Amino acid sequence: MKLNYQKICQDLLKDLPQRTKDVIEQRFGLKTGKRKTLEAIGKNYGITRERVRQIEADGFLKLKPKLEKYQEAFQYFSEQIHNFGDLKKEEILLNLLGSQRFQNQTFFLLTLGERFERFSENKDFYSLWTINSDSLTFAKSVLDSLYDKLTEINQPQNFEEILKKIDSDLGKSLTPQALQSFLEVSKKIQSGIDGQFGLKDWPEINPRGVKDRAYLIFKKEKKPLHFTEVTQLINNSKFRKISRPVALPQTVHNELIKDPRFVLVGRGLYALKEWGYVPGVVKDIVSMILKEEKRPLTKEEIIERVLKQRVVKVNTILINLNYFPRTPDGKYKYGGEKPILG
Repeated sequence: MKLNYQKICQDLLKDLPQRTKDVIEQRFGLKTGKRKTLEAIGKNYGITRERVRQIEADGFLKLKPKLEKYQEAFQYFSEQIHNFGDLKKEEILLNLLGSQRFQNQTFFLLTLGERFERFSENKDFYSLWTINSDSLTFAKSVLDSLYDKLTEINQPQNFEEILKKIDSDLGKSLTPQALQSFLEVSKKIQSGIDGQFGLKDWPEINPRGVKDRAYLIFKKEKKPLHFTEVTQLINNSKFRKISRPVALPQTVHNELIKDPRFVLVGRGLYALKEWGYVPGVVKDIVSMILKEEKRPLTKEEIIERVLKQRVVKVNTILINLNYFPRTPDGKYKYGGEKPILG
C-alpha cells in the first residue's frame, strides 16, 4: 500500500502549539531523522524531563481526534503485524512498513495508534510491537518449549524441522510467518551463518574467535584438513561478515593445538575429536589399539587400524612398532612400550 507517512505526520502536527510540535518532532526524529531523549530536549528548553513528558502527552491528547482520518494507515499496519502472528520485532517491522527513509514516521504513527503495544527490549527479547498482548504470552511458551528441545537435542535445527516440532507439540499448525516472527524476537534462540537455529551461546550459532570458526569449518567439510586450508576457508567464508580480523595460518595452527576439540592426525592435519579421533602420537595410538583388542595383532592389522586414526606413512607405523613386544608367531602385543633391540 502506498502511504505518504511524511505528509500524514505533517498534517497531524500542523495545528499544535509550536513548542508542542517541536517537542514531538524532536522526540521522534521527524525532521532530523534522529530521536532525542526527554532529558536532551529538556536541556534545549531549560525545563525538566518530566515537563517535556507532560508536553508530549498533552500533544498526543490533542492529536487523538485527528486519528480517525488515517484509519486506513492504521488498518494496514494492523494487517501486516497480524500476518506475523500478531507481533513483530521492531527493527524489522519499521523497515517493512517505512523502508529506510520513513522509519521514524512509522514509529510515531504506531505510538499514536491505540491498537499497537510496544514492548521494550529485555534480557530475553528484542523490542517488538504487537496488536494482541496474548500473542507475546503465546510466543514465550512456544520459545520456552523450543529452548528445552534444543537443549535436549544439543545441535542446531533448520527452520522446517523446528516448525514440525512446534506443530507436533501444539497439536495445531503454526504458520511459518508466525514462527519466523517469534524466532526473530528471541535472544535465547538465534540463527547461525548457515541459517540453522540453536542456543545463542553455541559456537555453531555465535562463533567466538578463530577456534570456534575453525570448528564450524570442520563440521561443514566433514573431513581432516590442513591448518592452512582451514585458514583459507575461514577467510573465504561468511565469517568475514561478522569478523573483522583476517585469520593467519600460524594463529589457526596455535588455536587448533590448544583446543581439545581438535586432534592432530598428520603433519599439519587436524580432525575433530567427536569424529572418533583420539589425541597422541603414533606410538600412543598403537598402544591404545593393542589395549582395546586385548589380543596380539599382526603388523597388517595394526597398520590398518592406525591409518584410520592418523594420516602417516606406513614406515612411520613400522618404526613405532619397535616399541612393542612380539609373540613367538610374530604378532605384536600390549605392554612394555620400550624399544625392542636385536
